[in-house]
Amino acid sequence: MGSKLISLFLLFLPLLTVTILSGAEEAFASDKTVLLVNGHNSTAGSGDGGMSSLRGKKQRRASGCNLFQGRWVFDASYPFYDSSTCPFIDGEFDCLKFGRPDKQFLKYSWQPESCAIPRFDGAAFLRKYRGKRIMFVGDSLSLNMWESLGCMIHASVPNAKTTFTKRTPLSSLTFQEYGVTLNLYRTPYIVDIAKERVGRVLNLGAIDGGADVWKNTDVLVFNSWHWWTHKGQSQGWDYIRDGSSLVRDMNRLDAFYKGLSTWARWVDQNVDTTKTRVFFQGISPTHYEGREWNEPRKSCSGQMQPLGGSSYPSGQPPAAGVVSKVLSSMKKPVFLLDITTLSQLRKDAHPSSYGGDGGTDCSHWCLPGLPDTWNQLLYAALSM
Repeated sequence: MGSKLISLFLLFLPLLTVTILSGAEEAFASDKTVLLVNGHNSTAGSGDGGMSSLRGKKQRRASGCNLFQGRWVFDASYPFYDSSTCPFIDGEFDCLKFGRPDKQFLKYSWQPESCAIPRFDGAAFLRKYRGKRIMFVGDSLSLNMWESLGCMIHASVPNAKTTFTKRTPLSSLTFQEYGVTLNLYRTPYIVDIAKERVGRVLNLGAIDGGADVWKNTDVLVFNSWHWWTHKGQSQGWDYIRDGSSLVRDMNRLDAFYKGLSTWARWVDQNVDTTKTRVFFQGISPTHYEGREWNEPRKSCSGQMQPLGGSSYPSGQPPAAGVVSKVLSSMKKPVFLLDITTLSQLRKDAHPSSYGGDGGTDCSHWCLPGLPDTWNQLLYAALSM
């Protein structure tokens, strides 16, 4: 059943004694606010209850249904929207715009083994969350999911007046008549990167950079892992601070565990889960290594259909085990959106060479596409 959540004002970032950086994705957007009326752009100034149905430290089941165990089936009613009519999609996700010739990847729906999930209804979502704020916190996979949800809602109410603001680190999309705001807070590691004398320092024990902004939001969806594996020029830090130790590098899974444990303590100590629903978006997989699905010479390039069945040949990535371990230790209820396996099956759903930058992207996902299913599962979890 739907929850009645309490809407509170977004708090401003505090002044810090050290400069907190937004991480390796610092330059993802310029400050811009766009007022969208009937789908056309015009420049504007920048500018409890009922929580018990989905309690659980690492809950994946709702009303006896495991939403995340199932298979992909062909569905002619998909996709939820046309990318050419959604004003919120970044070019890196707009695969059809950049020439992807096949469209069958748009025509698959996720079918859990033991139940049916409700089809997303954007108008009903807006009515249910009137005056509420939903925030995605994390890296570019959070951006993928945030833009997807905006497009899904927009398709249901295409004439709704919206305000769309892209900033670093906080962006927002507001459906004005309903007072519903979708926020994105970009922080690829969740824990802080501080500028110190030695350079950029990833502090595994600090989470001050954006934490005040996250408080008192009605729905929080966290995500991290994608950037923890980056090395060389794409690495977002120069040193790691682990307690009193300052090191050049360490085992990335160990670092992720320590950083995520800091996040878990923050949630336990700071989030009132009678007012705020907390989700963790499971590990989003990549498809660069075909040996994972028994095609050793291939990647996501040229893939046109999902894997069959309900399991992935190489199993879940180790980072998924870290997430499970951390969530199981928490005192507050956090719902795991366990999208890893169902996403592993979608080797066909990446931008590959159709992301507009000339490279091969087997990390992110086309829109429309897989993140729409993530949001449908979020919708199901919020509704059951």
